[in-house]
Amino acid sequence: MRSEERMQAERSILCVDVGNTETSFGFFRSSRLLASWTGTTPDCLTSDEAFSLVCDALTAMERKEHMPPGEFSVEDTVLSSVVPQHTAAWQTALRQVADKRPLTIGPGIKTGIRMRYKDPAEVGADRIADLAAVLADYNPPAVVVDLGTTTNFEVIDADGVFLGGVIAPGMVLGARSLAREAAKLPIVEVVAPRHVVGTTTREAVQAGVVLGEIARIDGLLDLIQKETDAVYTVIVTGSQAKAVSSLLSHEAISDETLTLRGLARLYDLNRP
Repeated sequence: MRSEERMQAERSILCVDVGNTETSFGFFRSSRLLASWTGTTPDCLTSDEAFSLVCDALTAMERKEHMPPGEFSVEDTVLSSVVPQHTAAWQTALRQVADKRPLTIGPGIKTGIRMRYKDPAEVGADRIADLAAVLADYNPPAVVVDLGTTTNFEVIDADGVFLGGVIAPGMVLGARSLAREAAKLPIVEVVAPRHVVGTTTREAVQAGVVLGEIARIDGLLDLIQKETDAVYTVIVTGSQAKAVSSLLSHEAISDETLTLRGLARLYDLNRP
């Protein structure tokens, strides 16, 4: 391998996925995910605050993986953001981290994804990353269920074409909406109760929010399979992927780092 090819293969990349509720970080070296970390997305953000969050995330990942300080030195960065008011702050912060402009996922980048979507520019950056990872790591047909502020379904046919999907309110959003709009209902932790029929108001809300979401996901998967006349590999991603996939009646794969790996894949397709 030539020296410039070896340097590219060993490049250290930081991928940042900014969602409405959570922001995830993934550190890659030689295209391999070495560590990941997820924190809460703040309501307001300056570039200095974003830079501080990056530094904190890198330190946390080093400690999590028992690495010495400074081991996760960043040479390049990738940004996916579905929070437009935060995007510029993250771009400025990531430019400080790697001394170069981050690859920002959006219209105009190479994805390798064939689409049947009427307006591909409407597809969120996180959904593009999910699709890139699925095409690299799984055999279609496949359905991705991405759990976040929204619950997104992405449907890929046997030829690897993105057919479209479903977007529904997520569990955390549902729980917050209930507490905000119904004065006597408490804010609950989004965990599955032991029984469907709750014997307290808190258990009843958890059953409605969590088990209701499980039923909705199962039902939508049934409708997708019926409408397209296909049987799909189901991949669940997001911070609650493991818990949700274990409760579904459909066989499902839990893959919490799918989006981050998709960002690394998009980096490979777009950086020289």
